[in-house]
Amino acid sequence: MVAMDARERTGWVVAKAEELGFDLCGVAPPGRFPELGQMAEWLERGHAGEMRYLHDPRRQSLDLALEGIRSVIVCAASYKTPEPLSTQALARPDAERPRGWISRYGWGDDYHDVLLPRLRALVDAMRGAFGVDFRSRAYVDTGPVAERVAAKYAGLGWLGKNTCLINRNMGSWIFLGAVVTTLELEPTLAEGQPPPPDLCGSCRRCIDACPTGALVEPYVLDARRCIAYLTIELRGPIPEEFRPAIGQMVFGCDICQDVCPWNGKAPLARLAEFRPRQLTSETRRGDSPCGDVPAAGHQAGDARVGAAGEPDSLFAPELEWLAGLDETEYRRVFRKNPVKRAKWRGLVRNAAVALGNSELTPATRRRVAPLLERLAASADPLIAEHARWALERMAANR
Repeated sequence: MVAMDARERTGWVVAKAEELGFDLCGVAPPGRFPELGQMAEWLERGHAGEMRYLHDPRRQSLDLALEGIRSVIVCAASYKTPEPLSTQALARPDAERPRGWISRYGWGDDYHDVLLPRLRALVDAMRGAFGVDFRSRAYVDTGPVAERVAAKYAGLGWLGKNTCLINRNMGSWIFLGAVVTTLELEPTLAEGQPPPPDLCGSCRRCIDACPTGALVEPYVLDARRCIAYLTIELRGPIPEEFRPAIGQMVFGCDICQDVCPWNGKAPLARLAEFRPRQLTSETRRGDSPCGDVPAAGHQAGDARVGAAGEPDSLFAPELEWLAGLDETEYRRVFRKNPVKRAKWRGLVRNAAVALGNSELTPATRRRVAPLLERLAASADPLIAEHARWALERMAANR
């Protein structure tokens, strides 16, 4: 074992992170960065909606994430896949088999389950390589760490007008994870060196494309208007004023990233776990002998063929199937998948709204109506109310 100084340790950590499957890695110093100082005002404006966890005061300074903290390691992994963008896939709706949109990050395995073991493996490797005692905590969207801000000051990119971290080579289709540690590492950016420049320029495609006006000004997101918040985080009724603008989105929204020019030439993800999960005939019927949903890259059985002749997956799934899922089927299909965040009743609520927004042929309306009527009679008032809204909207759009 060779003793390393802080600079050598940083180089070793970056190389090891790449070996473990990460596309980017950098080190940020703990500190009270300007973006974190603006958090209090953002919260006071009510932009966090019902996300109470964002009020944790530790989020306003990286110094508070761990007692004795000296370094923040930020790792990033691409989840870009070759499938079409939402702006392309939904541009020509299927009036006979209406389809919904699950955000790209929800197509494969849960990114928490994919990244966290890799971060822990990185920490274990650091202990073996450095031979010094240190404390650390690894987080993937689960702790009081603003990973986007830490990533900026680790040199991984800039915070775009859509509030996403953007890397000039990787774009914004990237998951972030962080390790806060008492180990001394040299920051990726030298002292006095500014973070990567903001290359959004005069572009405002993300702002203009947002259907609900959630980007209330450049670099400011009002989560209460964001389709991702409305379809995932919001547990109660979706405000009626936003339902038509949600369109066919059933879990999250990719529009502000789909229109971003920095994502156009971004490389594809290296990790197979983020490819769309295939839905086999066993998965659909719920009689898989092993009880597990095959993960991306680990498929079992013959893929079910959809109406258009392609294997069905979590890429643009059929809305009737989503709306008709019972709780047991929901848990089976979305096991170890990000969509479980929305809960069963939330996903059915969203699918009902999407059906109400869909362009349907007369025959399809006759087929869909009994499903929505059954949901409108549900004992769950949230599901029933949104199904009634969908029936009314479907009748008005005939």
